[in-house]
Amino acid sequence: MRRRLLVVLVPLAVLLVAALGVPHSVTLAEREMQETYVDRLGDVGRFASLAETALSSGRTEALQQELARYHELYGIPAAVIDTSGAVLLGPARAYQEAARAEPALPRIVTAALAGTRSEPSGEWAPWDGSALVVAEPVGRDSEVVGAVVTISDLSKTRSRVLLQWAQLAGLGLLPLIALIAVAWPVSAWVLRPVRELDAASSRISQGDLTIRAEAEAGPVELRRLAGSFNTMMDAVENAVQRQRAFVSDASHQLRNPLTSLRLAVESMEPHLAGSGRPVYEVAVDEVKAMQRLLNSLQASARMESIRTASPVELDSVLATRVDRWRALTATSGRTLAVDVPPGLRLLEPTGGLGSILDELVSNALRLSEAQVVEVSARTGGDVVTIAVRDDGQGLDSSERAQALRRFWRSPRHQNVSGTGLGLAICADLVGAAGGELRLEDGLPRPDGSGHGFAAVVALPVVRD
Repeated sequence: MRRRLLVVLVPLAVLLVAALGVPHSVTLAEREMQETYVDRLGDVGRFASLAETALSSGRTEALQQELARYHELYGIPAAVIDTSGAVLLGPARAYQEAARAEPALPRIVTAALAGTRSEPSGEWAPWDGSALVVAEPVGRDSEVVGAVVTISDLSKTRSRVLLQWAQLAGLGLLPLIALIAVAWPVSAWVLRPVRELDAASSRISQGDLTIRAEAEAGPVELRRLAGSFNTMMDAVENAVQRQRAFVSDASHQLRNPLTSLRLAVESMEPHLAGSGRPVYEVAVDEVKAMQRLLNSLQASARMESIRTASPVELDSVLATRVDRWRALTATSGRTLAVDVPPGLRLLEPTGGLGSILDELVSNALRLSEAQVVEVSARTGGDVVTIAVRDDGQGLDSSERAQALRRFWRSPRHQNVSGTGLGLAICADLVGAAGGELRLEDGLPRPDGSGHGFAAVVALPVVRD
């Protein structure tokens, strides 16, 4: 954010410097060039007046010496030419060498021989390399007998202008440097609380509700925002703690009465006969289901109380689980296939990735009537995808849409032990770690009647 602020301030400062300095610099260059042009006009006017007298009287020695002296002093070839362009007086060789490099010279000389004074040649910009050609007719109207021409090298003048521009640019940078020197600490003071608030929000999104923002730094508005943020998080954390405490306390307080109820019901078995036994068996099953539900609620409360996800090696998680899964599948006469490449590192959800995979494998064995259960993993981009697939009954699309809701159970599984919380809790934990739990079609069934069930866990990759 500080960079964004400077991206706005620096161009504004540059535009301010340009607005103040560039017009003055352009005016300076024009004035310097105009002064040079006026000087050359005065020189050629004087030489034209002398040349008219010298040519009419035939006394050209004095003018020849003056033109040579002018070239010697200023390095500017000044020559008197006739109507054909031939040099009559002046340093002929220097003039001809300079004339070959100036394409604008014929146009200016032609205008002078026609009795008019042309506009200055070339560009006046300091980076242009052309010379200044000035020509003055000798004679008037139809009596023009020649012209005086000077070819001035402007490299020194342009160098002075460039030096002056550089000095102005240096002076113009001072406000820019001062602005940056002031804006940098001010932006740090303003944006530091924003960065801390952003970091706190990121930590909270990962499940850590104990994080609070710094409310004593920065502008008054940001301090008020941080204070409001902290007050909100206090209320959220208290609500979550009360909710978890209620679930845990309710489960714990109901455990003893349920245990006593089960013992009381089971103690009635020897006294039952005839039609009372089915009612007894239903009562025992209901009490067992209530105990399983309480165990699940307590497990959910314990797992959700862990606030932060952490990096984990998938190999180390599977090393503690695969042997037990193989034993369970072998006992029930089923097959387990594991296809997981080594070296995958990902963000583990709260409560442990192993517990989530245990639940998914358990569902495949208990609910799907599968013969083959496959655990596979792949990585793509910033996500590691772990899939538990089977070739059992599976769920249709409408059932999959409801299967991640708490306490939902398929009508086919009403007589199978379970609470309907497992997948819902796993989905919540995976989502809190920045991942996603999806339900898809599984492996093809052996009889070709469709596909089994698949639970796919996608979790963020952790780079080394």
